[in-house]
Amino acid sequence: MSQQQKIRRIIMTVSVAAITATGAWYGAGLKTKQEIKREIKARREATPMAKIAQLEEARSGLVAKRLGLERKIAELEARQAGMTKSEAATGRERR
Repeated sequence: MSQQQKIRRIIMTVSVAAITATGAWYGAGLKTKQEIKREIKARREATPMAKIAQLEEARSGLVAKRLGLERKIAELEARQAGMTKSEAATGRERR
């Protein structure tokens, strides 16, 4: 009897854990799908002014990235030309 109870307890424990994990995974998938649908709906219903504002915000972020990359490229080119890192940042050449 004891062996059967032990096996039954293990089977029940594994079953409950599997059901819980499956439910959590399925629920997370449903939530993700709902969020995607909500975002798509919001984009469709957005006014032209809201779309323009969103695009301008994205553009400003991209411009900031571009400026940072251009600065890094200029510093790298200056260092390759023989300047130290501090001289490259200030724009002076070593003498």
